[in-house]
Amino acid sequence: MESGNGKRTVEKLKIILASTSPRRRELLAQIGLDFEVRTAGTEERATASEPADVVEELSGQKAQAVLEELGDTAEAVLIIGADTVVASQGRILGKPSDEREAVSMLGSLSGRSHEVYTGVTLLYRKGWPGAGSPDREPGDGLCRRVFHEMTKVSFYPMTEEEIRSYVATGDCMDKAGAYGIQGLFARFVEKIEGDYNNVVGLPIGRLYQEAKEWLGK
Repeated sequence: MESGNGKRTVEKLKIILASTSPRRRELLAQIGLDFEVRTAGTEERATASEPADVVEELSGQKAQAVLEELGDTAEAVLIIGADTVVASQGRILGKPSDEREAVSMLGSLSGRSHEVYTGVTLLYRKGWPGAGSPDREPGDGLCRRVFHEMTKVSFYPMTEEEIRSYVATGDCMDKAGAYGIQGLFARFVEKIEGDYNNVVGLPIGRLYQEAKEWLGK
């Protein structure tokens, strides 16, 4: 969608968030964007080993899977894929598989600093009046932008009892590094260096600015 000066604007586009994360939904809604949530249900697998590369790769797989499932459309669409991991002492920590792993993750982060990486992939595809035409090539009208954000987080020391008590709440199970900074766990956060929203799950300010600058060209 274009504005009155002929430039496309983020607010007027059909936006699809390729993530079921309630935190990401809240952040997009917070800045006033209308969007729908859609996931392809495929399992992402990273081939990269560096945290920044991993989150960029996985965010791209999420966005691409939704694009392929969406098929041809006459409407222009912006798909947002995102993935977050915690990196500590050379290890990449995703979501814990069970409570035992959650306890282990938090024990390794206690009293230390670590990095939170979120990768974002933006896929913009122009609308086509003749959607489904046999003359279309698969990559026609598709633009891609990928970036990542890193935030450094420091925790106060935690006792084993405190860790187990937090894990028992269940708040940790769907979060990278086994903690949610915006909830009960905030009591153990000593300081943050960088974008707080990035730790929640989406560097929303940078995402908007990147999309605005990119689509406005």
